[in-house]
Amino acid sequence: PPPRDGRAVGAVVLVRICGIRSEADALLAVALGADAIGFVFAPSRRQVSPKAVQRIVDRVPSGIVTVGVFRDEAPARVVEIVNTIGLGAAQLHGDETPDDVTYVAQRVPWTLKAFPAGHPGIGRLADYGAPAVLVDAASPGSGAVFDWRLAEGVVDPARLVVSGGLRPGNVADAIAHLRPMGVDVATGVESSPGRKDPRLVRSFVIAARRAAAELGIPEGIRPQTDGAVSASEVAAGAGWSDDPGEPFDWQQEDV
Repeated sequence: PPPRDGRAVGAVVLVRICGIRSEADALLAVALGADAIGFVFAPSRRQVSPKAVQRIVDRVPSGIVTVGVFRDEAPARVVEIVNTIGLGAAQLHGDETPDDVTYVAQRVPWTLKAFPAGHPGIGRLADYGAPAVLVDAASPGSGAVFDWRLAEGVVDPARLVVSGGLRPGNVADAIAHLRPMGVDVATGVESSPGRKDPRLVRSFVIAARRAAAELGIPEGIRPQTDGAVSASEVAAGAGWSDDPGEPFDWQQEDV
């Protein structure tokens, strides 16, 4: 995971695909150039079980940051799940207290505290003991965009991950406006809740990489400017078979 100062080695803009619910979508995101993938354990349309995520994490290359998203979960339970599964980070997306967040941050590899835009806690990140803050819209997972000015100047950009309504068409503007450490997307790259669209994922990664390049920002953990790494190359590098065994989600008809 990124070190505790909120920076990955050589990285300023980290691209994360969140709301992953299947191994196929996880490998798809990796193959198309994502630096990180997120799994939602909190109640939502994209919720997954720790057991299911364990199987996915076992197949993901070690250089990818795997993030578990929790909301108002007992801190000890968060630590247990993250460390048992082998996740690289915990994202706390509820009304966790500074003590709750500090407890988790001291016991897992990396921690993000999420706040809705405009929340006073964004400017008090040090009180929470977390190395990074994720700023989201008021309704997480809704696909709504918040006013980026609410995050401007409130937190060090080197510690900021931007979420909330990002998509291929606006991620470059978000990067240009805020110059964040990372960008996070779920709804904006889906064909339906929890089902990633490969064309949208690829477009999102390309747009983020190009925006960073145009601003002279070093690239992220996976330094492809065009997202051009094939699924077979990812499989070969990890020692997997080129045959995934089952079709990707996007190759199947909705049932």
